[in-house]
Amino acid sequence: MARRVLVASRNAKKLNELRRILAEAGVDGLEIVGLDDVPEYPEAPETGATFEENALAKARDGAVATGLACVADDSGLEVDALNGMPGVLSARWSGRHGVDAANNALLLAQLADVPDERRGARFVSACALVVPGGDETVVRGEWPGTIGREPLGDGGFGYDPLFRPDGGATSAAQLSPVEKDAASHRGRALMRLIPVLTTLADRTS
Repeated sequence: MARRVLVASRNAKKLNELRRILAEAGVDGLEIVGLDDVPEYPEAPETGATFEENALAKARDGAVATGLACVADDSGLEVDALNGMPGVLSARWSGRHGVDAANNALLLAQLADVPDERRGARFVSACALVVPGGDETVVRGEWPGTIGREPLGDGGFGYDPLFRPDGGATSAAQLSPVEKDAASHRGRALMRLIPVLTTLADRTS
């Protein structure tokens, strides 16, 4: 019987990303479920100063509330010309949580006068895995690139249409899911969790 692992998210794209990465790595014996698949519990606000603090807090909450091993991530965009902001404020940069169009519009306005050579940025993801009564693991993945001058593509979410991986001409929103998994900050972080998740799967076999 597969062991259930909670991903502390209601974002179907995040759940599917982990499922794809586990499949690519050949990890069997785990059933990935999201917050909509478990009884609702109080979720603490994201008040940490770092991505790692927020991810670990979310994973601990999920593990305690459900008794399941819990994976949580906190991710965002760090822009060089803005001294690393929006950072942990990425999802609510425009003042409202998760309004992608408004966040992108504000970022473009703030960088309007910044020349191309100073538009460096990186996506950052911290992923935490908490096993009830067991270990806590926190890993980090980074995806370097630049900020374009207009949105491109309709895939992905968040700042993907503005982000040009490694300074190329293609945006993150123009990549296929498989291409994004292989390169993205969250994909890189989740890959670093594979050894621990493999151990969890082995315990069910």
